Amino acid sequence: MKSQSLSIHHVAAALLFALSFFASSALAGPPLICHPFDIGNAKSLPWIGHDWNLSGTESYGTKNLATDTIAILDSNSVVLVHMETLRRATLYARKDTLAAKQLLTKLAARADSLANTPATALSSFDLGYLAETYKQWMGKDEPNPAQGFDGYALVKKAMQLRGNDPQMEFAAALISLNGPAAEHQDFAQKAIAGAKTDALLQRNLFTRFMSPQSETMAEMISRNSTVKVATR
Repeated sequence: MKSQSLSIHHVAAALLFALSFFASSALAGPPLICHPFDIGNAKSLPWIGHDWNLSGTESYGTKNLATDTIAILDSNSVVLVHMETLRRATLYARKDTLAAKQLLTKLAARADSLANTPATALSSFDLGYLAETYKQWMGKDEPNPAQGFDGYALVKKAMQLRGNDPQMEFAAALISLNGPAAEHQDFAQKAIAGAKTDALLQRNLFTRFMSPQSETMAEMISRNSTVKVATR
C-alpha cells in the first residue's frame, strides 16, 4: 500500500508538472511587465538586474516611489521612457501597497491638474498605462488600487490629444493584445510604420520578448493569434 501510495503521488506530481508546462507554453507573460523597454541612457527608477524582474538585492526605498516616478515622468516626454519607468514602478509598488496607492492617486491628481494644458496627453497616458500595468501584475486576491480604472480608455484619450505618436501606438498595441482586435491591429500597424523614422522604437520592436528564442515585439503585436496574454 505504501508503494502504491508513493506511485500515485509521483504520477500526480508528473501530471501537475505537465499541466503547468503546457499552460505556461500557451500563455505569454504580462507584456507590460515581463519585458524591459530599451530607453538608451535616459534616466529612470534604479535598476540593477539584467532581467525583466527585480533581482531581490535592490536597496531602493519605496517611501519616495510616487515622488521619484513623477519627477522622472515630468523630465522626459519620450513615451518609451514613461513605459519603462511605470513598469519598474509597478514592480516596486507590488512590494508596498501604500506606495502603490500613493502613486496611482498622485498620477490621477496630476492628470486632473494638467487638464487642458499641453501636458494633458502624457499625464492621461501615464495614469492609464499605470492602471493597466497594475492590472496585469497584481493578483486577483491582493489589493489593487487600479480596480475600476479604465486605463485603456485613458490611453486612447491620450493618443487623440497627442496626435501622431508611434510609441504611444506601440503601448496601446501591447495593452490591447487580447482585443478589441480591430483597434489592436490598427495600433500595431501604426507603431510598426512609425518605427521607420524612430530609431528607439525600432530597437524596441526588434527585441525579443522574454527570451532569445521567443518572437520579437513586432511579431508579437502584428500577428493574428488566439494566444491570450497571462495576468496574475
